[in-house]
Formats: sequence, C-alpha cells, structure tokens
Amino acid sequence: MSTTNAVDADRTVDAGATSLLRFATAGSVDDGKSTLVGRLLHDSKSVLADQLEAVEHASRNRGQETPDLALLTDGLRAEREQGITIDVAYRYFATPRRRFILADTPGHVQYTRNMVTGASTAELAVVLVDARNGVVEQTRRHAAVAALLRVPHVVLAVNKMDLAGYEERVFAAIAEEFTTYAASLGVPEITAIPISALAGDNVVTPSANMDWYGGPTVLEHLETVPVGADPSDDPARFPVQYVIRPQTAEHPDYRGYAGQIASGVLRVGDAVTVLPSGRTSTVEGIDALGHAVDTAWAPQSVTVRLADDLDISRGDLIAPTAAAPSVSQDVEATVCHVADRPLTVGQRVLLKHTTRTVKAIVKEIPSRLTLDDLSQHPAPDELAANDIGRIVVRTAEPLALDAYANSRRTGSFLLIDPADGTTLAAGMAGTAFAETGAPSAPAAAADDEGWDF
Repeated sequence: MSTTNAVDADRTVDAGATSLLRFATAGSVDDGKSTLVGRLLHDSKSVLADQLEAVEHASRNRGQETPDLALLTDGLRAEREQGITIDVAYRYFATPRRRFILADTPGHVQYTRNMVTGASTAELAVVLVDARNGVVEQTRRHAAVAALLRVPHVVLAVNKMDLAGYEERVFAAIAEEFTTYAASLGVPEITAIPISALAGDNVVTPSANMDWYGGPTVLEHLETVPVGADPSDDPARFPVQYVIRPQTAEHPDYRGYAGQIASGVLRVGDAVTVLPSGRTSTVEGIDALGHAVDTAWAPQSVTVRLADDLDISRGDLIAPTAAAPSVSQDVEATVCHVADRPLTVGQRVLLKHTTRTVKAIVKEIPSRLTLDDLSQHPAPDELAANDIGRIVVRTAEPLALDAYANSRRTGSFLLIDPADGTTLAAGMAGTAFAETGAPSAPAAAADDEGWDF
C-alpha cells in the first residue's frame, strides 16, 4: 500500500470512530424546541442524575407534576420565567454510534440573528412545527435561513402530534407544504418526522400511537445521516495563523507556517500559490503533532514548510496553484445584520476573513431580503438588527474569498465595528438563493482618512 493510500485509509477509519454531527434546532415560539432537546438528552441517557434532580425540583416549584425537560436547556432566569428560549444553548451528548454538538436556537423573530449563529456551523437543522398551527411565518423564515447558510440536511419535526390526535392527514399536509417551500429554496435534503416531544413519541423510541409512520425516529436519523464531505472533493485552503521561526541551534533555518486547513488536502510536493501576493512555491514538508507527514486534510491543524523563503505572514492564504481563488478588493455578499445599531452605506468597518482582518467601507446596500415571501426590497437605506440583505464592500487590501456556496469556511466573513470590536454582521460571499439579478457595481472610491479605497 502506498503512503498516500495508507494515510487515506487511516483517515477513513478515524472518521468513522470519531463521527461528530453539529446540528441546530429552530422553529416558532412554543413549538417545543427545548422540550425536544430535553427529551433527546433524557431518553438517550445523556443527563446526569443531579441535573435531572435539579429539573425535577424546579418543575415542582412551578407546580408541575412531571419534570419539565425544557429546563435542561433553558438555563437563563429570563428564559425560565417566560418559558421561552432567548440565547443559543449549546449542548454536547453522545450515543454509541455518534457524538453530537447541539445548538438550541430561539424562536422569536427578534432573535433570528441567534438562529444564524447556531446554524452557521451546523450540518443539519431540525425545524419544529406545531401540528395544530402548521407552517407559519417563522417556520418559513427559519427554513430560508437554513437554505441561505447552506445547511445540507433539514429535518421537519411535526411536534405535538398528541394534541392533533396523532392524525396522519395532519402530518401529511404539513410535510407537503413545508417540503414544497424548502425545495424551492434549494434545500438538498428534507426529512419529515411526526413527533410528540412531551410524550416521547418518535424522538428516541418509535411511537405506538402512529403505526402509520414507518420512518426513523429523530435520534435514529441523527445517528445515521451522512456527515462530513471527503476533503479531497474540495480545493485546499490553508489560512496562515502564525509563522514559526525558532532560530535555535537545533533549527537555525526552520520556517513554518502554522494554521488549520480550512478545506481540501495538502500533500508534500504540491505546487501552491500564496495569496494575496500571488507568489508561488512547492510544499516541502508538513508537520503534524510534532511529526513529519506526507499528507494533511481539513480540519487538521498543521505547520506547512515551503521550498522557497517567501514573505508570508498571518492572514495570507496558501492554496493549490491550479485551483487558487480569485483575489479582489470588492466583496459582494449576503449578510445577516446582528448588531442592534443599523448598518448604513458609507459605514467604516473591519472585515475579518479566516485569519485576516482588513479595513473596509460599505459602498452599497442593493437590497434587503423579505423572508416571508423571499422578495427583494430594493435599495434600503440601512439594514437593521435581524435583517438579511445584499451589500457591496470595498476593502483596503485584497482578499481571497471563495463563494459561500462552494465553501462555508472560506466564503464567510464578519463585519466588525472598529470602535469597540462589536460584531455587526455575518457575511456570505457570492450570490444568495433568492438572487434576482446582478448587484450594482461598486461606486467610485474617494480617499477619506484611509477608509475609502
């Protein structure tokens, strides 16, 4: 077996042994997201005895005869008082088949930005619908956000089936409406499951009340859905985080570039280009965990050594010469505005892309997306909190961005307030699912204290 094949075989075995799924829950207010999460944790025996005892005690104090499993995730005092989720609650649990990192996101419209945060790294989104109410505005909003963030798998969990008499026709009507809408957004995979989070139907164990349903339970689907892509399917992207120059007697000439591989596979001997400078070289060596290796793949953290001594620093991107991204100072993107103060044309910001942070200015806001019907509101004056819209940004230095549709890691960025470091917006380079036309060209730039470029 060749060295490369041996490494690939080790990668396959290791991936199966450490399978990890990041997923997020979303849905309208009172659809039962936190109860579903609590039921998952409880029935999969991922709750410690003292945690369950605390929930039972809190439930008794609220006059409830049975434990309120939603309290396992709703930890803020305001959340427990109102019976809602406000912040994103992250939970880790595991079964013999897979490990999970779960983000329980809020359902209120004003917390849509929190859903963006929770789903930005998720490989699966569970969208809950109350069987009594069907698909509502917030359901469509969350489906649109999941599609915009390119979440590859979406589960429609039709909850509270016990309050709908476990009727198959109720489930079928909701599933058809949601699937049609989500498919129109380009969601690649949709799985509908009828559940009762409160009673435990089809969450971890199959329901005896819905013998007409022959599909998987929520946990069974989470354990078996394909996760992760073959790194070799994507071009390599290596943002440099730190330059290592020991300059010791043992390593007098060592020059290595440390960081985490964002995508793809790097191999010794690969011809690479350093961006944004455009200088080329060859991968001379790769060090991982103190040992030299011939191959490394995403998301490993490694140190790369090049055959030539180039001027490389934090924020530079090493990519294969044959598949290097384009470099530009004009960024056209879709953003979700997450700050309380609005984003306006002409505003000076910092743009953080992988390990690189540069000055930038918002040159144009061509449109704002209306998530209810996916229409575009042209030329808004600003983007307010929770708004999603198209923007054109001009940066002080060239950036090597991929389209977000091709790479969630190197196609995403943050806009930051230079005054206090507040995150203003989460950006996704390239076109959105609801793009109706080409964005307007950026306006001519005029120098103004180093911020107009």
